[in-house]
Amino acid sequence: MIHKLIIIGSGPAGYTAALYAARANLKPLMIDGGVGKGQEMLGAGGQLTITTEVENYPGFEHGIQGPELMRTMRKQVLRFGTEIVEDIVTKVDLSERPFKVWVGDDLYHARVIIVATGASAKWIGLPEERPVWEGGLGGAGISACATCDGFFFKGKEIGVVGGGDTAMEEAVYLTNHASKVYLIHRRDTLRASKIMQERAFKNPKIEFIWNAAVERVHDPADKRVSGVTLRDTVTGLARELPLQGLFVAIGHKPNTDLFTGQLNLDENGYLLTNHNVRTSRYGVFACGDVQDHEYRQAITAAGSGCMAAIQAERLLEAEGDTDILETPTHW
Repeated sequence: MIHKLIIIGSGPAGYTAALYAARANLKPLMIDGGVGKGQEMLGAGGQLTITTEVENYPGFEHGIQGPELMRTMRKQVLRFGTEIVEDIVTKVDLSERPFKVWVGDDLYHARVIIVATGASAKWIGLPEERPVWEGGLGGAGISACATCDGFFFKGKEIGVVGGGDTAMEEAVYLTNHASKVYLIHRRDTLRASKIMQERAFKNPKIEFIWNAAVERVHDPADKRVSGVTLRDTVTGLARELPLQGLFVAIGHKPNTDLFTGQLNLDENGYLLTNHNVRTSRYGVFACGDVQDHEYRQAITAAGSGCMAAIQAERLLEAEGDTDILETPTHW
């Protein structure tokens, strides 16, 4: 069987793509990146499944929990006939159409593919991090998105970990909410661009803590951040820093390992797209954080999922029901 459309990944981008495709009678198959065949959860629903309160997604006056939003989107696409495989894609072959997609030993074929595998925030790697993420109330713990969660830290003292442009941007943004922002960096020099450094240095609410690594977060037992233990990377001495929140800004890794050598990527591993969602391969579209290193918001991911589905529909409609699948060199 050759599916008209396979969507790889879920989250706001994948679910929105599935919604539009299903309503266009494309009968999409979604491989959601989640539970399957004894595997642990690997990402069905994307980063919003480890997010607490979401207040900036339109339509929810009083906000909504991230996992609840993903469950609602999932129910909606199922209602319109999307078929979902709860597993991860292990291999793809995009060299010719129909494209081949493997889930373990199971092989699926598709005329068109939408990639919505997202990006994963890089974390410090401390054992306390996940219990704090699962704190429940917005602003209770650790975040990797200032735009998403900064509102919850009004008038509080918080820390930002990192030394690149993302860390500077997050720190500056957070001064709109927090009373004090400590920028914690492992070295005594920054990787950030000069203009971003200058903005951070000039901000009176930002205090830099140099040569410091976060060794422990307090206190996951209370499901909130009350401070961190810092280790001096030069002297080895430890110190305690009281905080009411911690933002990790050491970057994101796009989930594009499957597509290395098959689709064009930028220097940071994000899928390169033109016309918003077209990849370098005819018939393969990409949406959400897997191709967006700038905004990384649920609403922008959903918007690009809509665009990918509409373009997929137009391509399939133009081809009709022919078994001859042409692959133009330019599109």
